[in-house]
Amino acid sequence: MTSISALNYIHKSGRFGNHENKKEESLLKVSEIKNLLIVQIVQYKNSTTSLESIDIDNLKLKNEPLNVVCNDDTRILWNGPKNWLLVSTKKDLLKNILETFNETDFAVTDLSHSRAIIELEGQEVKEVLKKGCPFNFNNLEKNNSINSIYNGIAFTVDMLDNNPNKIRIFTLRSFGESLYHSITDASLEFGYKIF
Repeated sequence: MTSISALNYIHKSGRFGNHENKKEESLLKVSEIKNLLIVQIVQYKNSTTSLESIDIDNLKLKNEPLNVVCNDDTRILWNGPKNWLLVSTKKDLLKNILETFNETDFAVTDLSHSRAIIELEGQEVKEVLKKGCPFNFNNLEKNNSINSIYNGIAFTVDMLDNNPNKIRIFTLRSFGESLYHSITDASLEFGYKIF
């Protein structure tokens, strides 16, 4: 059985908005990211398990706000106190995660098919985000993540790089199309290219 991506019917290639007479590198790049493993990991309040003893894909969980730990394949986003979102290109990592986290201390939930993921890249990325979100994006740096709202839609932002700005936006699959339209509408002023 093949899965249909959350943005399958609306994500179409092309150039949009104020793109005429602009160099390719000055356009925002909008793409949908598919086929990632997304797992939520929550440590129960009564758990006494030390986070230092846990290793996932050679990464340690950190209970620090806005923090992202990562390697080439996997990113672990701090989602809240004792709450993380693991995102990986390694689909087979789920088996290791389920074996590593004791169910009496942690809740592990596979969210892979319940999220829409939009990736934005370009100098004006933070300006696009400022149009619909109250967070001060001037303070967002590489390997930071936040949870907030964009035009009333709950979302998670993962800052992948600073130069140029590159982010991934995660939202519930059911809100994917609405968030996609909000993000692309906010991008019209700068001109954007869809892959």
